[in-house]
Amino acid sequence: MDPARILIVDDEAFNLDVLEQELELLGHTSMRAANGAEALERIGAEPFDLVLLDVMMPRLDGYGVLERVKSHEAWRHIPVIMISALTDMSSVVRCIARGAEDYLPKPFEPVLLEARIGACLERKRLHDREVAHLDAIERERRRSEELLHAILPAPAVAELKTTGRVRPRHFDDVAVLFVDLVGFTAWCHAHPPEEVVACVQRLAEDFETLAHQHSMEKIKTVGDASMATANLLQPHTDPVMAALRCSNDMSVAARASPSSWRVRAGIHVGPVVAGVVGRTKFSFDLWGDTVNVAARLSALGDEGAVYLSGDAFARVRDRCRVLGVGPVWLKGKGELEVYRCEALLGER
Repeated sequence: MDPARILIVDDEAFNLDVLEQELELLGHTSMRAANGAEALERIGAEPFDLVLLDVMMPRLDGYGVLERVKSHEAWRHIPVIMISALTDMSSVVRCIARGAEDYLPKPFEPVLLEARIGACLERKRLHDREVAHLDAIERERRRSEELLHAILPAPAVAELKTTGRVRPRHFDDVAVLFVDLVGFTAWCHAHPPEEVVACVQRLAEDFETLAHQHSMEKIKTVGDASMATANLLQPHTDPVMAALRCSNDMSVAARASPSSWRVRAGIHVGPVVAGVVGRTKFSFDLWGDTVNVAARLSALGDEGAVYLSGDAFARVRDRCRVLGVGPVWLKGKGELEVYRCEALLGER
């Protein structure tokens, strides 16, 4: 049997000496307490695998110590064996009813004491292994939930946990924002991998923070491009304006980075289809013309700018100053009226 730390509690020094010698022969480490109050102090200060507790003691008797130990959330799992000269049945029943593992009369038989200690310690070790196993399961559950939140929007996680799936849906009036970095591909090939990844990580974190601040939902990051939506899973009364403000703030954040990046952004509004794909690696994604147009707009020109479709501009006409780019041919869409946002009116 593995050695254990055992607290022996008795107001008689002779009894403590005898118990200490017995425990030493069994290979266990013992600590003494001369009364109930001292016992509680020691239990609160250091861990024990077992308590051998006398019943009749001054200041605080064994009944009181037992009751406090078994009512304490952090101590109740510690097994307690009562050792007492009181052999009447009422005392035995009182201790067992309050959670004592066993009750031994004085003077005790060393062989019986050894057997009772061994049985208690084995149950304690089984309990400790069970607690450790449950803690490990809980840590994995929290880790899995954190990973889900890193992959899926919060409402999708809630639906997945409730129903076991995320039902594909059609959504109307969703503002889609794509943000891209100007010249990133060439810069990527000219710099060490560690610097590239650090740059992308920093900008991805900025985009997540800004999207959250503007009540948008970050959908994904692909290379140096990021996508977010407004009025998808969470209702938004002014989705296009939220996308404009987010893109402007992202432009400021990119400019403040060590590489002084310029941002190209595209904003379109309309219907989308959203859902979760994948079996072992989940991905929440959007499909539809609205997504394609926003992505195409974010690829226009060689300079940093924010481009809006005609539908998106109509929602913010009186709140931003734009430059009409004119009909622009977009792959898969044909000619489309496009506007470049020069400034937001009435805002810093």
